[in-house]
Amino acid sequence: MAQSSPCANCPSRGTCGMVQDSCANCPNRSSCAMSQANAGCPGLNSENRGRASACEGCPNRAFCMSNKIVVDPDLEVIKKKMENIKHKVLILSGKGGVGKSTLSSQLAYTISKNEDIQIGLCDIDITGPSQPIIMGAENEPVHQSNTGITPVYVQDNLAVMSIGFLLENQDDSVIWRGPKKNGLIKHFLKDVEWGDLDLLLFDTPPGTSDEHLSIVQYLKGCNIDGAILISTPQEISIQDVRKEINFCKKVNMPILGIVENMSGFVCPSCKGESIIFPATNGGVKALCEEINVPFLGAIPLDPRIVNSCDAGEPFVDSYPDSPASDRYTEISNKIVEMLELEDN
Repeated sequence: MAQSSPCANCPSRGTCGMVQDSCANCPNRSSCAMSQANAGCPGLNSENRGRASACEGCPNRAFCMSNKIVVDPDLEVIKKKMENIKHKVLILSGKGGVGKSTLSSQLAYTISKNEDIQIGLCDIDITGPSQPIIMGAENEPVHQSNTGITPVYVQDNLAVMSIGFLLENQDDSVIWRGPKKNGLIKHFLKDVEWGDLDLLLFDTPPGTSDEHLSIVQYLKGCNIDGAILISTPQEISIQDVRKEINFCKKVNMPILGIVENMSGFVCPSCKGESIIFPATNGGVKALCEEINVPFLGAIPLDPRIVNSCDAGEPFVDSYPDSPASDRYTEISNKIVEMLELEDN
């Protein structure tokens, strides 16, 4: 392993491609032995590091078996901060455009209708933050003190945090590489004064990338409950969800259930439903039966959902007569029951 790194505290932690922020500009990054770990590497945090069958012949084996593993000191800070939050749930999607941010916001709104439940929504979709608009909090300032950042409260029991609150101009593009994204996610976890919450939802970007690896790594040891996945009925979307399922398996993330969005179309006039995205192979429900995870429900597409999100209003309050509102309520009730939020 190259030893001429300019980094003051070279972590030598390129295992599985999960390099630390300090590796970003290192001239040795491409040749560093730690970036050439064997397939199936158990990772530096594993007690089996250097001793697993996949470690045979790995150039990093001696290092992994040594006691030179660098521990990020911020992880302990995050763990301490998260002790005040009883449940943490990630909202994941295999691809963009399936309604993940809409689901995250409407679940937060609907669950918060129970005033005894304190809930937070953390938007870690850094390049496409939409929660400030959906939650009706665009251009709201965040207050910073010597104890941290206070999230934006859209209701007495519903707090929201997003990079959208930190941009000087809402039209500014966030052109960041992985290390800077990771730093902001860590900032949201250790420096935001979430207070005592019953549930913290994380609205994530689509796919399986830096943000997903970072949030899982940072929340390790914080008793994260798991993930709720969302998909549309067509096969191409479900194939991408399968990739998300494999991601959850690889990082030991429990899957709490899957939601099928846009399962039909609701006519705003007659309230009738029609199928616009037919499921080729049984849709999300068939997938849930195949992998033995809960099917949380199917939400039809109501054009008025777009109106509510653009206006920053809870859809279930604005259009309580819509079949989609019924489904949001049913899914929220399942989550409340699953996590025993009313008993906390």
